[in-house]
Amino acid sequence: MSPRQSNLKDIRPDIPSASINDSMSNEERFQNLVLRPVIKLQNDLLVAVFKNYIVKHKSVFYDLTMEKRIDYIENAIHKDMKFRNSVKGMVIGLFTVEEYSIYTENSSALNKRMMNLVKERYLSQIQLFENPELLAAV
Repeated sequence: MSPRQSNLKDIRPDIPSASINDSMSNEERFQNLVLRPVIKLQNDLLVAVFKNYIVKHKSVFYDLTMEKRIDYIENAIHKDMKFRNSVKGMVIGLFTVEEYSIYTENSSALNKRMMNLVKERYLSQIQLFENPELLAAV
């Protein structure tokens, strides 16, 4: 095992709830063994990137209702190709060469899983995206 491969695997967090069994598909196995740990590892960066995305888009996110904020996150993840590709790069960049080879065999399905995981992570932490100006005033 190369030092890079070993180091990448060593820094990934354990996710006990991400079970692996013989009946799951290859995509689900990849999701649980690779995508979930990498996305969890990258959480702080992914949050910072989305906060920057909000600011770069004139902070309209802060004026939205909760329902519209959810739609905003979904649109950013699924429809803004520049943002989507940036997020994908942050995740793929922490794959080993072997994992990347597996990823390229079915990148379309794995990209969908990857983006859904990131979206769910954003939605579960939506309180982190409050307007910093309002928080400073309290």
